[in-house]
Amino acid sequence: MPPETPVRIARELARRGYNAEREAVTLLANAADPVAALDAAVETAPDDALRLTTVHVRSILDDATETAATSDDPPGSDPSVSTADPDPSPADSRDGVPVETEGSASGASTGRSPDESGVTDAPPVGVTGDITGQSTGTGEYTDFVSVFRDRYETLSAKLRGRVNHRPTSAVGDMTGGTDVALIGLVDDVRSSANGHWIVELEDTTGTFPCLITKDRDIAGVVEEILLDECLAVEGTLSDDAGIVFVDELHFPDVPRTNRPTTADRHVQAALISDVHVGSQEFMVDAWGRFADWLHTEEAAAVEYLLLAGDMVEGVGVYPGQDEELDIIDIYDQYERFSEHLKDVPGDLEIVMIPGNHDAVRLAEPQPAFDQELREIMSAHDARIVGNPATVTVEGVSVLMYHGVSLDEVIAELPAAKASYDDPHKAMYQLLKKRHVAPKYGGRNRLAPEEEDHLVIGEVPDVFHTGHVHKLGYGKYHNVLAVNSGCWQAQTAFQESVNIDPDAGFAPIVDLDTLDLTVRKFA
Repeated sequence: MPPETPVRIARELARRGYNAEREAVTLLANAADPVAALDAAVETAPDDALRLTTVHVRSILDDATETAATSDDPPGSDPSVSTADPDPSPADSRDGVPVETEGSASGASTGRSPDESGVTDAPPVGVTGDITGQSTGTGEYTDFVSVFRDRYETLSAKLRGRVNHRPTSAVGDMTGGTDVALIGLVDDVRSSANGHWIVELEDTTGTFPCLITKDRDIAGVVEEILLDECLAVEGTLSDDAGIVFVDELHFPDVPRTNRPTTADRHVQAALISDVHVGSQEFMVDAWGRFADWLHTEEAAAVEYLLLAGDMVEGVGVYPGQDEELDIIDIYDQYERFSEHLKDVPGDLEIVMIPGNHDAVRLAEPQPAFDQELREIMSAHDARIVGNPATVTVEGVSVLMYHGVSLDEVIAELPAAKASYDDPHKAMYQLLKKRHVAPKYGGRNRLAPEEEDHLVIGEVPDVFHTGHVHKLGYGKYHNVLAVNSGCWQAQTAFQESVNIDPDAGFAPIVDLDTLDLTVRKFA
């Protein structure tokens, strides 16, 4: 038994008939020799004890450290057992009480449902849509053709059941006045001299113009259209069969009848992003309060931690960034992040995706961190996947996307439809378009692949993003959309571009109800 991870330690304790407090498991996992530490803790436990306490484990580790220090070992040798936490103060001794701002009123914190030995294993985390190891793009012309063809085929399939679609080449051969329906990618959107709108739709056979007159109810929807997204229109051919007069317009969208899947027990996930370790403005005290809270009974039901990118501040991401760095070496930034990650309970299941500040390729979809960075961030056996990816926890599917395309959506759409103050509304637009980055070649760097890995194929139960450093959440057709803010106070650069971040928040989602509680630690 090599209990080098908290999960394995918890399982080994259960096998021996013991349970343990979360911080006790974390301390055992961080010991220099976890096997010896676990053996010592069990052997010295009171005869009637079924649960190892943090105080008991600390005493074992402290005794072992003192013994090692006075032994005959040569100078510089490692003691057999040591603690990774030199501060013997209780984990909840920091000032500052988390504030519940909104969400579920449920007070139950039952944690994992115990088996006869006191512990049961959580279901494994499933991952789909991860580009890591699957990238085939070379940047050649054929890659661009492939990615757009796959986008069209995948999204048009979601629209064909709603309209009697005909290829553009066939529509061009029809007689004027015929009722028609088209599905295509948006090649162009422009206004005419008299205030009407012309939308050019392209499919695999050609391009066809579609006219939306300004007096139509759907005219207000035109302002939501982005280039390269997939649409369906229904209408009538003009007398000369040269244009379609549009009566109805359809997005791929999430069905209004969508019903999410929920967990079959009370269990929670913390959704966070944009930690930005290495920045002078990284909020280390707020992070410490968050980590301490996770060790409390109040957070006993929080079994998953999902991080949506930007673990570190990075280097050379924006002009003058070097003047705002606390840690100037990128690898040192990840080392420090890993140390902070060790502060959270060791039995949390952790899933991480990269962001635009991380040391991976900027073009999306982004593969996960390379092996060197994975080894640095090995604390608690975190699951590291690409951006975007869908992770399934307790049967609940969570689409994790860092969110760079939100900048594009907010810039292109009216403020009522998408803004930095309400980032979840921009997320609604991505759900409606069934694509996390519809516009190709704008602010967002996109990599051509044989398949379009940015299509939202299956409807998620939860959509989790970050990037914009603003807190926002709501439900769109029963999909819970959460932009989780950040852990970085306002930098000089952010002030210069009028970004006022929402920092130090941790949205906590009840996976059994999809209710949300937002806790503030700053």
